[in-house]
Amino acid sequence: MNIHFYKYQGTGNDFVMLDNRSGNYDAVGIKEIQKICDRRFGIGADGLIKINEHPTLAFEMDYYNSDGSKSFCGNGARCTVAFANLLGINCDHVHFWAIDGKHSAKLSEQKVALEMKDVHEIHQIHQDFLLHTGSPHYIEFVENTELVEVFNRGKAIRNQDTFKLEGVNVNFVQIINENELYVRTYERGVEDETLSCGTGVTAAVLAYAQKKNISSTSTVKVKTLGGLLEVSFLPKGNGAFEEIQLIGPAVHVFKGEIDV
Repeated sequence: MNIHFYKYQGTGNDFVMLDNRSGNYDAVGIKEIQKICDRRFGIGADGLIKINEHPTLAFEMDYYNSDGSKSFCGNGARCTVAFANLLGINCDHVHFWAIDGKHSAKLSEQKVALEMKDVHEIHQIHQDFLLHTGSPHYIEFVENTELVEVFNRGKAIRNQDTFKLEGVNVNFVQIINENELYVRTYERGVEDETLSCGTGVTAAVLAYAQKKNISSTSTVKVKTLGGLLEVSFLPKGNGAFEEIQLIGPAVHVFKGEIDV
């Protein structure tokens, strides 16, 4: 099968994008996705995204991790909005469907502000936090993220008996100041550290807000290995948050064709 693809990245989180509105790539399954995302024998990416038709919304985002598993991806969603705009879909203010339901987003130049789902609870595990922002995230606050062995430590937590079946993303969070964090992430599905993780950055900020008892609408900047993101939110108390937005760049890298 010959596939015409586009490559996008959002703060270093990179994705292969397919325009599947005509259904031409319905047959691209787990085996093909794994090959396409392989960084030595394929294009190389953290995930693959198909844009599908949707009966009532602008499009459906059909996201796959590099191992072929499915989840929601914040940076992937932002890149999907930029890709949809390239395809001629007006994304100045767009509504689309993803695995966790309806989302909206706004595109301004190369920056996308993505509306995330409300978070209804955060579980505290000793000094750490567990919450779901479209994907499950385990948050550990550390003094210096540069000193953390992210692969080994993240893999160990991800494969604990509690998380082994579904998997969990593991985020190591350093507080730089009251308005800025530094986050490094071990991602399930990729099974390695990634340069950025949108749902992870969002989870880290909300866990920080819970930890610091932030009670008003706020915006926190987040440094990742791949660049800077922002998360805005409205606390509702007892671990609940609304009006959550993930904001950052979504960049077209290149396009091409591949036979799989």
